[in-house]
Amino acid sequence: MKDLQIENIVERILAHSGSDVKVELESYFPGDRFAGGKYNFGTHTITLYMEEIKAQCLQIFSSLDSFEDYLAVVFAHEIGHAEDKQLAELIDQMDACHHDYTRKGIALQIEENAWDYARKLLPQKLHSFMETIIHYSLQPYYEALEVSA
Repeated sequence: MKDLQIENIVERILAHSGSDVKVELESYFPGDRFAGGKYNFGTHTITLYMEEIKAQCLQIFSSLDSFEDYLAVVFAHEIGHAEDKQLAELIDQMDACHHDYTRKGIALQIEENAWDYARKLLPQKLHSFMETIIHYSLQPYYEALEVSA
C-alpha cells in the first residue's frame, strides 16, 4: 500500500472523529510488544507502526487483502484512547494501585473504552471485521484476569 493511501485513510478517519490528536507514522514499534499503534497521553500523539499493523493483519487474517480496513480499525481504536474522557483518571488509578489484579482490570477498562469509541467511529459494515480484531486484542487482558471473553 502506498503512503498516500495510508495518509488518506488516516486523514479521513481523523476528520470524521473531530479529534485534534497529532498523528505520526513509523515502520516498527521500538519495544518488545506487538503494537500496531500507541497513544501518548502526555503529548496527545498517536503513532501508527505500519509494519506491525501489516504483521498483525497477516497473523489474524492470513493476507493483506483487508489491510486498509485493519489500519482503519487500529487507528479508530487509538483515537478512542485519545478521546477517552476517563483516561486521565484511569491512568491515575493505575499509578496509585498496588494490587496487580486491580491494575490489570484498569488496563482492560482502558482498552474497552477505546474499542467502544472505535465502534461508534467506524461504519457498521466494518463492525463484524472489527469484532474479530477486538477479540484478539482483548484476549491477553482476559487471560491475565483469568476470565473468558
